[in-house]
Amino acid sequence: MNKDKRSAIYGKLRELDPDPDTELRYQTPFELLVSVILSAQATDISVNKATDKLYKVANTPRALLDLGVEGLKGYIRTIGLFNSKAENIIKTCRILLDEHDGEVPRTREQLESLPGVGRKTANVVLNTAFGEATIAVDTHIFRVANRTGLAPGKTPLEVEKRLVKLTPDEFRKDAHHWLILHGRYVCKARKPLCGECPIIEWCEYRMKALS
Repeated sequence: MNKDKRSAIYGKLRELDPDPDTELRYQTPFELLVSVILSAQATDISVNKATDKLYKVANTPRALLDLGVEGLKGYIRTIGLFNSKAENIIKTCRILLDEHDGEVPRTREQLESLPGVGRKTANVVLNTAFGEATIAVDTHIFRVANRTGLAPGKTPLEVEKRLVKLTPDEFRKDAHHWLILHGRYVCKARKPLCGECPIIEWCEYRMKALS
């Protein structure tokens, strides 16, 4: 795919959604961090249902630490892998208090040192909470990048690096949100809605005419 097509795709996505954001509900960088940890292999809807109740009771590292692992589980047991996620979140709260004055760190290295935080989660926090031009590649973005030809790659890291390299500067900060939403609602895994796709004229998906 050439740069003109890429610019056209991002330009159209920006036209349709000038100020995109995550569908996770949060008020602070810490709430976002917890929600993103919880969202691994879970839907944003299920996470929001749990955190809407949780954050009214505990939405700081100290408050969650006081709640404890078992207390936290009571709020998140409807979310997949809630046992390990509760353990990781409580460990993360302790580290934030002991090493970062209770604040969410703003570097990838420090974020990835937290339990339950991998590269994708770190990228989401850096982008959404702190406005950095990172691109977190989840299953939706991996699919869209490969299917459309926007930035094909065999692994999420390869796709991430290609997206960062090939996405024009003016679009890079919001690219993550546009692509994940496009993959979630239009370029779906089993049956992409090509007939409703706003970027179909630039997409290089070979099967789109049959979809």
